Amino acid sequence: MFFLTPVLVAVVCILILWIFKAADRSPEKKKGEPQTQPWVHEDLKDSSDLHQVEEDGDEWQESEEHVEHIPFSHTRYPEEEMVKRAQEFYELLSKRRSVRFISNEQVPMEVIDNVIKTAGTAPSGAHTEPWTFVVVTDPDMKHQIREIIEEEEKINYMKRMGARWVTDLRKLRTSWIKQYLDTAPVLILIFKQVHGFAANGKKKIHYYNEISVSIACGILLAALQCKLALSTARRGGLPKSRRLSAPSSTLCPMSPVQGRVE
Repeated sequence: MFFLTPVLVAVVCILILWIFKAADRSPEKKKGEPQTQPWVHEDLKDSSDLHQVEEDGDEWQESEEHVEHIPFSHTRYPEEEMVKRAQEFYELLSKRRSVRFISNEQVPMEVIDNVIKTAGTAPSGAHTEPWTFVVVTDPDMKHQIREIIEEEEKINYMKRMGARWVTDLRKLRTSWIKQYLDTAPVLILIFKQVHGFAANGKKKIHYYNEISVSIACGILLAALQCKLALSTARRGGLPKSRRLSAPSSTLCPMSPVQGRVE
């Protein structure tokens, strides 16, 4: 037993030394290494690459030192009024449906403008507002969009989604045929800006662009239901390779259809 004691002491010393060395190699202690982004779930990761920004620093705009302050104002409601308004808001939004039978009855463009402005009030990473809303009413353009979406959706149903996903959709009676894209008076294409540009032409980082645009989409759908009782058929986005002449710095993750129920 006495012969084992020096061995155990040596083992303990080696372990302690290894722990200290590992701590010295941790990202917090390393100088000169680029900072990593805060943790984000794999499904929500976007294309904001801070490491690339560090490497290509001359192409990117420095952050603004000062921005205009917009005063905050709000209305305080009595507790009873808060409960009442919350219940009414829930009941209104609970009537929202994703429908696929849409009338061709026209919708005032002022209405569409205002719901897009409402969606633009969404929060965003570092207030970069990385979204672009494109309103489409031209029949030929709507049909082009339909053709692109149906081609991609057919591939989704036949190959990408898999048997389980397709089976789960069967009860909803959906398919890759999207005739309402021709019928609906308005299509709104929502593009996320992977990065922006400053006045001097340098790129501006758009942090959390995927999450920010998703929040804006949610507010858009709520605005349409809340005040206007318009119907929406939420659609996945246009493929990156077929953006209908969209800027190279944008992607189209969502394209809601706006109109009245047929």
